[in-house]
Amino acid sequence: MSYLRHARSAPAPVPSEHACVAAFDRELDYIFASLRRLGARGGEIEDLAQEVFLVLHKNWSQIDRARPLRPYLFAVAFRVFCADRRRRRREIPFETVELEDQRDNPEVALQRSQAAALLTAALDKIPVYRRAVVVMHDIDGVPVLDVARRLSMSRFGVYARLRKGRRELQAVFRRLSLAHAG
Repeated sequence: MSYLRHARSAPAPVPSEHACVAAFDRELDYIFASLRRLGARGGEIEDLAQEVFLVLHKNWSQIDRARPLRPYLFAVAFRVFCADRRRRRREIPFETVELEDQRDNPEVALQRSQAAALLTAALDKIPVYRRAVVVMHDIDGVPVLDVARRLSMSRFGVYARLRKGRRELQAVFRRLSLAHAG
C-alpha cells in the first residue's frame, strides 16, 4: 500500500523536475483545500503547502505514478500539518513583546482612511473603462503601453480615457470633499 516504490523494483527513468512542478501546480488548489479542512489557518496554509512541495520534490523519483497522486499528497499534507501543530505546542510565547510602534498616530491613520474612502467613492462615480485606465496607470503605476495591451485598447484610446477619467475624478473628488467638509 505504499505510494513509494520499493528499492528492489526496477529503476524507472528519472522524471524531470518540470513534471514534479507541473504536478504540484495542478494539485495546488487541492493541497490548499486539504490543509484548510485539516484546520490550518489562512496565514499558515502557504507555508505548509510549501513544505508539502518540498516533500513531494524530495520523493518525486520514488513515487509510483501508476497510482493517483492526491492520496499521497493528502497524507503528506496531514503529516506536515501534524508536525506543525506539534512544533507550535512546544513553542512558548512571550507574554509581552517589546516592539517599537511604527504605526502612524491615530490622527494620521484616520486622515489616511478618510482619504482612501473618499478616493474609492470618487472612483465609483467614474465609468468603468475610464476608471480602469486611471487606476492602472495613475494608482498602480502601469505604463500606458501595458495598460493598452492588458485592456485590449489602442494607445490613443488609453490616453483619451486617462485624460477624461482624470478630469472626471478631479471634479467628483472636489464635489465629495466639499460635501464631506460642509
